Amino acid sequence: MKFLDQAKIYIRSGAGGAGAVSFRREKFIPNGGPDGGDGGKGGDVWIEAADGLNTLIDFRYQQHFKAQTGHHGQGRQMHGGKGEDVVLRVPVGTQVLDEEKETVLVDMDKAGQRVKLLSGGNGGWGNTRFKGPTNQAPDHANPGQEFQERWIWLRLKLIADIGLAGLPNAGKSTFLAAVSAAKPKVADYPFTTLVPNLGMVDLSPSERFVIADIPGLIEGAHEGAGLGTRFLGHVERSASLIHLVDGTQEDVAEAYRIIRGELDAYGEGLADKVELLALNKIDALSPEEREEKIAELQAASGKRPYLVSGVSGEGVTELLRAAWTEVRKTRGEITVEGADTIPETPGGWQP
Repeated sequence: MKFLDQAKIYIRSGAGGAGAVSFRREKFIPNGGPDGGDGGKGGDVWIEAADGLNTLIDFRYQQHFKAQTGHHGQGRQMHGGKGEDVVLRVPVGTQVLDEEKETVLVDMDKAGQRVKLLSGGNGGWGNTRFKGPTNQAPDHANPGQEFQERWIWLRLKLIADIGLAGLPNAGKSTFLAAVSAAKPKVADYPFTTLVPNLGMVDLSPSERFVIADIPGLIEGAHEGAGLGTRFLGHVERSASLIHLVDGTQEDVAEAYRIIRGELDAYGEGLADKVELLALNKIDALSPEEREEKIAELQAASGKRPYLVSGVSGEGVTELLRAAWTEVRKTRGEITVEGADTIPETPGGWQP
């Protein structure tokens, strides 16, 4: 299934059904009077966050969604039925924006959330509604209320607890494959990852969280270089970021500064998130090279990085434990003061 995180669609509610003009005509009833029924209400347009969906690909093949017009009234005071609603089923984390993509109308961030986007028009009154002492045979009825319509954008932001950031070939996909059952594409060339990937990390039966791997950033991404910053929206909701730096490259400090600069330029609070800095691919480094790279990263970032290897599994457990602590803080399960100690994983989890 192809990944699609943006779609522009047209939605229209149903118009109300027209009221009927009718008179009762039966044998032996010379003055039957008006008996036209009311029109039915037009269908509404709803949006619903559904579990099990992770792409907006369905909206590539259908862009127009129109609710049904209300049924017209009939004689013998028979009222028209309501038009059928339209329900847009979208992945959890989808935002609804106006046509200019400037205003967020709805944020579907909870499974089962259901919101009405457009209301159907009310049905028109039949001529029965207009009878009175001075007008005992009204010969007019109301038309149904007009429909509502608009163009909207759907933008998906994946719901993940932890986001992975780093330059292309930093080892993010290998790390994700090592810590979860996800199977992202892994190859020895830049931009192997072209779309975001999600993986579920199971530290224990009661300790689970979701990691999002996004395509790598390069310098100038906020200006459109490479794949740009389009996919950074998928880690906006994350509790914190794991910043992976390739330990086998020449200048690890410059690699760190590039990513931090792109996060600052993107905004949306990404630069303020808790960052877990990790020196990756340490299985390919000698002890002397490790110490040299650690010193360079520490000087650039002001903190000592975690040492990890997605291939050998070295240091991965400690990094995941630190990430789980940040997830629990975000969920409100622990306070910042109570997060000093990192508990051991029951059963000794290994990647």
